[in-house]
Amino acid sequence: MRSFAIALVFALMGGPSANAQTLTSDPGPSDLRDQVERFTANRAALYRRYDVDSPTRHDRLRAFYREWEEALNRKDYDGLNLQGKIDYQLLRNRLSYEMRRLDIERERYQEALEPLPFLPSLVGLHEIRRDLEPVNPRESARILNEATASIQETRRLLEAGLRGEEGAILISPVVARRAVVRAGEIQRAISGWYEFHHGFDPLFTWWVSQPYETFHQTFSSYVTFLREQVAGMEEGTEGDIIGDPIGEAALLLDLEAELIPYTPDELIRIAERELTWGLSEMRRASRELGFGDDWHAALEYVKTLHVEPGRQTELVVELAREAEEFVESRDLITVDPLAKEIWRMEMLSAERQRFAPFFLGGETVRVAFPTIEQTHDEKTMSLRANNEHFSRAVVQHELIPGHHLQGFMTQRYATHRNAFSTPFWGEGWALHWEFFLWDLGFARGPEDRIGMLFWRNHRAARIIFSLSFHLGKMSPEEAIDFLVEQVGHERNSAAAEVRRSFEGDYPPLYQAAYMIGGLQFRQLHRDLVESGQMTNRDFHDHILKAGRIPAEMVRASLTGQAPPRDFVSNWRFYPLE
Repeated sequence: MRSFAIALVFALMGGPSANAQTLTSDPGPSDLRDQVERFTANRAALYRRYDVDSPTRHDRLRAFYREWEEALNRKDYDGLNLQGKIDYQLLRNRLSYEMRRLDIERERYQEALEPLPFLPSLVGLHEIRRDLEPVNPRESARILNEATASIQETRRLLEAGLRGEEGAILISPVVARRAVVRAGEIQRAISGWYEFHHGFDPLFTWWVSQPYETFHQTFSSYVTFLREQVAGMEEGTEGDIIGDPIGEAALLLDLEAELIPYTPDELIRIAERELTWGLSEMRRASRELGFGDDWHAALEYVKTLHVEPGRQTELVVELAREAEEFVESRDLITVDPLAKEIWRMEMLSAERQRFAPFFLGGETVRVAFPTIEQTHDEKTMSLRANNEHFSRAVVQHELIPGHHLQGFMTQRYATHRNAFSTPFWGEGWALHWEFFLWDLGFARGPEDRIGMLFWRNHRAARIIFSLSFHLGKMSPEEAIDFLVEQVGHERNSAAAEVRRSFEGDYPPLYQAAYMIGGLQFRQLHRDLVESGQMTNRDFHDHILKAGRIPAEMVRASLTGQAPPRDFVSNWRFYPLE
């Protein structure tokens, strides 16, 4: 009955595309593959040419995106096959997002002019070189000399601001941190500009050598001052966690680009429901272990169940082979023998574990475990955080059927769609398997269930603390407390997770993408596999062969239901009513 109902819904929506291969493991080719590949190559070439952020780059990219938008609008949409229509929508969405992002980048550039008022003149020197124009040595020396004076005056005003003097410059640590990143970019550019001309052009060398050396020393000292005293990022110390909250409007823009038709507050409500379920299951497992409803005590017990130092790599191999056998023996997905053969292991250094206290994965799985450089407390926490049951729940996430198998397949199928890569697909795939393996009874007992629940609750908590931070509702310190109290993290691990979330290279929605993407794939599985329309193998193989695209477009590919030309995301995959 459920299968008939789902088929009826698709029929009422217009039915599958006549030329699409539907409900099979093979998505089929795309009529727009060549165009997407050309767009990707041309965009990358422009970023190599305009490699410093500036109004010039903004204008050139905007013209590029408009050209592609106009070309796309001239396409015969009805004449495209299913995968071509999907690529059309993905490219149209990407162009719209990129143009709106340019507005934000222009605002950020203007914001940087307060701590970096000399920025335009330095960018101008770099752009003269990129334009292949001849250098004016005397003018270049003057520009560097004036930039040095501007740096000294700006630093004087900022130092006065730190002392609370009137008429000084005051900027927030967030703006200071952005300025440090931008300063590093222009430092590299001007260094390259100088090395290009110095020694080769004798007149340039005569005029510019001394002004450049003075500028370079003054600027380097100023960047250190910005980083350590204004941004509070003193080198060699962890310091306070300084994030960069983007606000609700920017979050909504990013969610629209990711085809997630929910508000940030709605996603937080979803996460709260999932966390409530997870904590209920934690208490159930705790009772089975004899700890009553004190799930923190049960979790503490599970954290003691780790292998001895030096044995973690052996455990990883054992757990990886177990997961491979589990999915293959149940015919859940196709696993190429080469994928099992080529994955490798590396150890995470003590420094890397400050940001990544657990495993990192892909073709090379990076293992977190105590190292000789760590203090005794750090070693103890690393042992506890990477215990056997936490590790069993994460090895399959990082290797097979998770990230390693993802990467293996997307290097071989629909490679043009890497241009549309999204963490809601990347991390969502691995989370779908955590959900699915739980449903299939992958856990051997309450200890394994606690290990799996720890991660599941962590994913829900990530949505709550990351979106709350960007909405201005939670500080990094409050996020650490939240992870300790509601998930059961070691405090060092919680701090590393929050630092990684807010000071790493992750986009604002990345931490929310794990569970939200997993819930999208879970709903697709319910609709198409549990309804009897597809086998597990065909479902999972199709997703990997269709490439790295938002889940709503995966849904179109799986069902053969082509999006209309004026498509707007509307798939409410998680009912909140």
